[in-house]
Amino acid sequence: MPAYVDEDDDDDLMLVAVYEAEQSLQFGNANFFQDDNPVGTESSALSPIPSGGRAYPDFPGFDSSSAKVWIYPTNYPIREYQLKISEAALFQNTLVCLPTGLGKTFIASVVMYNFYRWYPSGKIVFMAPTKPLVAQQIEACYKVMGIPQAHMAELTGSTAAKQRQEVWRSKRVFFLTPQVMVNDLSRDTCPAQQVKCVVIDEAHKALGNHAYCQVIRQLGSQTQQFRILALSATPGRDSKSVQSVISNLLISHIELRSEESPDIQAHSHQRSLEKVVVPLGEALCAHQTRYLQVGPCSGASH
Repeated sequence: MPAYVDEDDDDDLMLVAVYEAEQSLQFGNANFFQDDNPVGTESSALSPIPSGGRAYPDFPGFDSSSAKVWIYPTNYPIREYQLKISEAALFQNTLVCLPTGLGKTFIASVVMYNFYRWYPSGKIVFMAPTKPLVAQQIEACYKVMGIPQAHMAELTGSTAAKQRQEVWRSKRVFFLTPQVMVNDLSRDTCPAQQVKCVVIDEAHKALGNHAYCQVIRQLGSQTQQFRILALSATPGRDSKSVQSVISNLLISHIELRSEESPDIQAHSHQRSLEKVVVPLGEALCAHQTRYLQVGPCSGASH
């Protein structure tokens, strides 16, 4: 069992770890998109603001007319930190570290929708580590940005490979676990060249040979024209693990907020912790007693 730090120290430890990791990004950052200058910000969901003549790199499948603006929803109260983080994540491979409940999925929806607009034939991928999380994110992304449900699909390992190939061909926005993505990339079922945006939920899991790491390696071996957005409430317990996540996911920019950050305090909910000791009950007490009665030599005669 790994040793865990006290919960009270977790936020401070996360801040130090991410700060140290971010400093190292000044040396040899990985960033697939070479031009990271924003092309325009929109104050209304229906009234785009011109880009002011700034150009965006014309990669295959890119709709240059759409790049004059990027869309931000105004059907929700505008939170400055969400707006700022969304804009940064559009133009840099970004690790977003936000406390739970402060809108990581909202930011992902904004980024996914803009790549959906910018690349009319491109594929957008949202990966979550478990099937329930995958299903939850589909509904959330639809509610925030209104990507047509007819263009979205949930892919699971229980779906036949041939059927998944047809789904990859006919749909544009995909929600799946990384294991399914690895399998489809290995079988050439997934059209890697068409993938333009990859969102990774619970990104702190991207360590060692985790399926998240395999996905990025396989995609990177076939194309270098996709954006990565990684989401996590706690990206790592020390600078080494955070740096591993950054390296494995090709992160070039970090957006970090703690519950004490000035721009989220108005939206952060204060936690009230109460320790409750629950009795074991008769059945567990009986097992506990039997366990304690087992001596170091109790099995010697057997």
